[in-house]
Amino acid sequence: MKPDTYSRQMVITAAILLIAFVGISLSIFIPLLSIAMERGQVSATLSGLNTAMAGIGTLAIAPFIPRLAARFGIRSILLIAIMVAALTAISFPFTSFSLWFPIRFVFGAALGTLFVLSEYWINAAAPEDRRGMVMGIYATVLSLGFAAGPLVLLATGTSGILPYCMGAGIILLALLPLLLVRGSVPEIHDNANTSAISMMAAMPVATCAALVFGAIETGGFALFPVYGLRNAMTETTAATLISIAAAGNVVSQIPLGWLSDRVSRPQLLLVCALIGVLGCIAMPFTVAEPWLFFAVLFVWGGFTGGLYTVGLAHLGSRFKGADLANANAAFVMLYSIGLIVGPPLVGAGMDLLGVHGFAVVLGIMLALYAILILQRLALSKH
Repeated sequence: MKPDTYSRQMVITAAILLIAFVGISLSIFIPLLSIAMERGQVSATLSGLNTAMAGIGTLAIAPFIPRLAARFGIRSILLIAIMVAALTAISFPFTSFSLWFPIRFVFGAALGTLFVLSEYWINAAAPEDRRGMVMGIYATVLSLGFAAGPLVLLATGTSGILPYCMGAGIILLALLPLLLVRGSVPEIHDNANTSAISMMAAMPVATCAALVFGAIETGGFALFPVYGLRNAMTETTAATLISIAAAGNVVSQIPLGWLSDRVSRPQLLLVCALIGVLGCIAMPFTVAEPWLFFAVLFVWGGFTGGLYTVGLAHLGSRFKGADLANANAAFVMLYSIGLIVGPPLVGAGMDLLGVHGFAVVLGIMLALYAILILQRLALSKH
């Protein structure tokens, strides 16, 4: 193996490890804080608003991240973000619920910074002919990290300060990959030609993939158990629906990433969206047959999850340097918007259209995205 190839692999591995630790800690704190607020008899509305503060924090900081990284260095900003995330994480059990709103805002801003710069790091370091494959590995490791968080809570419980200490400690583990590669972290040396906001218009197919995936991930995953219960499933069966869709997501990311290196990425995104639409159409007709419904969810989760992976690879193939950092910031911003708007939209669909409004709203989101891709593909031919 050539030394430069080995060093490139080490740099990419370090970035993926860093974000894996962040993913584990994030999946610890999302349920942990919700449970703590429920135990403290905080209303569901306020609990939901508190969760949204993390997304708002990401939205607030994301446009400024590339400029800060160019001025102070990516490694320095990552170090600061890790320390801020760990300090805010450990402060939750020592503060009142009213203070959790500004703390969650800062926590979300720190985590958003880690996601934007880690994804830039991976995209910048990935070889052009294997960019999709690298993004697939990243998405798979991140998904496994999200799955590991609840397992940590099984070991620590949700009471006392131990789970908070464990979550903060896992965030601090993200310092290790930075120490391993030291001077090999990609830096931003040029000035961006466009802002993060303008990137949304410059590459709508790639950036809107994040918006749709964010809305589907939170809207679908948050209400899958409700959809199952309203279709006469037991609580245990309804709870497994999220795991089945997530398993499809984990299994599919590397194959889809590999495929995106060999075919048109916009066309592959179109295929992912259309299969997602077909899955939504199939849900009402298969929900009464559990194993058939599970198969639909597995495939649906796999291809809709591909929107994030292939969308990121598409960004990396188009932009370099500061423009790529701004593109990654736009990607994370739209993903955060999706996180905020997804659950209310899907919930409203169920209230207005009945139980199958769940599938209808998800299908409409995916269909609108497919129409956007078709329009962009048609424009590119003229």
